[in-house]
Amino acid sequence: MSHPGPANSLADAPGLTIGCAHDEAARTGVTVIVPDQRAVAGVDVRGGGPGTRETDALAAENLVDAVDAIVLSGGSVYGLGAADGVAAAMGAEGRGYALIPPAGRAALAGDPGRHPV
Repeated sequence: MSHPGPANSLADAPGLTIGCAHDEAARTGVTVIVPDQRAVAGVDVRGGGPGTRETDALAAENLVDAVDAIVLSGGSVYGLGAADGVAAAMGAEGRGYALIPPAGRAALAGDPGRHPV
């Protein structure tokens, strides 16, 4: 039987770096999970209005077999844009395919308490 780690969170898993940022005024935020080495990943997209970026590339018949980062963001106008910053940072570090930007997948988690601006 497995037991929770000291923080009882994903941060307890070895080989992962996790960063979070939020903007209280905009009522949105982002979490980025970066494995030490490219990691095999999968995705299950559901719902009537999902927001994703490049998740179809993870299908078994496609070229991408692993990811450099996973971006989880709120459903605001900044949500999928957060993946742009992650892709740029990863590319600057030389991560990703030689001719393809880093494979950073993104999904909107939604902001259920968010009010229109």
